[in-house]
Amino acid sequence: MLTVVNPEEPTPAVVSAPVVSAPVVSGGSLIDEIVRDGARRMLAAALEAEVAAYVAAHAGERDENGRRLVVRNGHARPR
Repeated sequence: MLTVVNPEEPTPAVVSAPVVSAPVVSGGSLIDEIVRDGARRMLAAALEAEVAAYVAAHAGERDENGRRLVVRNGHARPR
């Protein structure tokens, strides 16, 4: 909605509000930490997909004993 402002009338006082900042997490802001965590998850998912595609693409390659040449060794238990 548009209103017409009369230049002869005084403008209302501006009410100031306190500035609230995000809590700081280990030297950075909370939003930085959220972005970093999201980037880590995206990178991990992309790497998992790339490894799965590579293993699937080379599933038919076998050595002279009939064993697959490209296998996924799995994941270690978190420490």
